[in-house]
Amino acid sequence: MFHANSAPASQTYYSQRLRMHYLDWGNPAKPTVLLVHGIQDHCHNWDWTAEVLKTDYHVVTPDLRGHGDSEWNRGSAYNLLDYVFDIAQLVDQRGLSPCHIVGHSMGGTVASIFASLFPEKTLSLTSIEGVGIYWQNLPQPGSISATLRQWAQDTRSLAGRIPKRYPDFASALQRLMTSNPHLSEQRAHHLTAHGTNQNEDGSFSWKFDNYTHSQPSSRLSTHDMIELWQQINCPALLMNARQGFEHRIGQDETASHFKHLTALNIDQAGHWLHHDQFDQFIQELKRFLANST
Repeated sequence: MFHANSAPASQTYYSQRLRMHYLDWGNPAKPTVLLVHGIQDHCHNWDWTAEVLKTDYHVVTPDLRGHGDSEWNRGSAYNLLDYVFDIAQLVDQRGLSPCHIVGHSMGGTVASIFASLFPEKTLSLTSIEGVGIYWQNLPQPGSISATLRQWAQDTRSLAGRIPKRYPDFASALQRLMTSNPHLSEQRAHHLTAHGTNQNEDGSFSWKFDNYTHSQPSSRLSTHDMIELWQQINCPALLMNARQGFEHRIGQDETASHFKHLTALNIDQAGHWLHHDQFDQFIQELKRFLANST
């Protein structure tokens, strides 16, 4: 249970001229655990996890660019490597190295790339339903010119995409619970309260930038991702849900690319397994972190 009286400090830093937001849960003398959320999510996704870990660790939960209370990109798409750079900037500017890094969904991909590129800054890697080799295998139009024309067309179409407005808080809450049926109403209420802004007309919209739906003009290939995973030297925990999404890191034989691996499949859980089976999740995470410090 998350308690409001244990609220963390809201902090900012800068990366590529963007003002970035993160929560610092205190206890800086302890090893740092960095919790990275997924696409179109926000740092409060980790509040329950942070509340449990904060006694033994220095817990830091950033909002990725374009998400939560961090600034949005201007004039460029959102790229995995930009997210990785933002995390590296946070670690360097706030002296958080070496740290344990934990990521959910797209955040799992970001965390795995960070662990590969910066082994001296990483004590361990945990991927929760991390996106595996998925974007790389999406059908392509064919030639490079066709691919880039499709990218230009898709990017242009986003300009006409108007952020969804919900007439009241209850409507936004219901939308979240429909998208994540395993969530308890209490957790869904907490996540909706922190994940929406109230517009001037009284309606509610999600905090993420619509352009996070965009795809960059180029992306890491399957070969690139495999090479990055193979270079990870720290202990790695790949935690996936039996009722979660397909093509997660650790599925499709991708587990074979990790050197020091613990792989777990959690039953009776969807993509947000760290909410759906919180007790089992936190028990496994605490055990892994204790053995990786």
